[in-house]
Amino acid sequence: MDIFASLPVVFYLCVFVFCILVGSFLNVVIYRLPVMMLRDWQQQTLDYYGDELPKAFIKKYQPKGRFDLIKPDSTCPKCQHKIRAWENIPIFSYLFLRGRCSQCSTHISIRYPLIELATGLIGLWAALHFGVTLQTLVLIFASFLLISMIMIDIDHMLLPDDLTLGLLWLGLIAAMNNVFVTLPDALLGVVFGYGILWAIYWGFKLLTGKEGMGYGDFKLLAALGAFVGWQHLLIIILLSSVVGLVLGLLLPTISKHSNGIQSSQTTQANKDIVSHAGDMPNKALPFGPFLGIAGWLTILYGDMIQSYYLTWVLS
Repeated sequence: MDIFASLPVVFYLCVFVFCILVGSFLNVVIYRLPVMMLRDWQQQTLDYYGDELPKAFIKKYQPKGRFDLIKPDSTCPKCQHKIRAWENIPIFSYLFLRGRCSQCSTHISIRYPLIELATGLIGLWAALHFGVTLQTLVLIFASFLLISMIMIDIDHMLLPDDLTLGLLWLGLIAAMNNVFVTLPDALLGVVFGYGILWAIYWGFKLLTGKEGMGYGDFKLLAALGAFVGWQHLLIIILLSSVVGLVLGLLLPTISKHSNGIQSSQTTQANKDIVSHAGDMPNKALPFGPFLGIAGWLTILYGDMIQSYYLTWVLS
């Protein structure tokens, strides 16, 4: 820590490199975690209804082979070329390969290097803001979870519990050490964060008969409440509305899938369902990305935003 404090440029460089490396892994999480959840759901369904289902149906939807964040190895979806280590260097491999598979020249989605670059820049932003502190470390790991959640929600209208609850526990553990807020404030932030959106959800549903958001959004705001406390929850909600206005027109474009490096072990049934889910953002906008971006900004600038807002209101 003393070395980083005396050589801040080295610290910033290390943060950026570390974050783009993790960004490469986040691409795996963003693609594979929803498929893993689908396979798990398929297996549970088959286990429960197995005796009542036709054998042909069971054979078609029975998950085959290992599929997790480690295995199988990533391959080109067209020629099944196994991605070698030098082809998986964040950002640089994409530039060197000119965005194409080295074997069959299939186009690789630019989203992969963009997520890697964004992860690096977000980590660098946190480091520049908080310096060599525990706050930087916690926010960087929170950012990894938020980036994964935002992209999965854009693709599938889904906020996995593994990520939202992981973020919540990270916030509470940080609060035990008063990293951003005290533990009592964090606990109240969790309770009110969930409760506010829960109340809005049911109020909207009773008035319109429609669901305006999902339960994953409640959990995400609760998790963010663990970082900002109950005092800044309103800022997140208001700021997420502003972010929604700015990004609402961009989400359909971001969510479009182009052919990319995926796993050759995904069954056609999985691809059909995941592809269908990926088209959902064209029909409705997920709220999770807006909450995630607003929450991240509030962690950094919540006090400043609140001060400006109160000054504007009182004036």
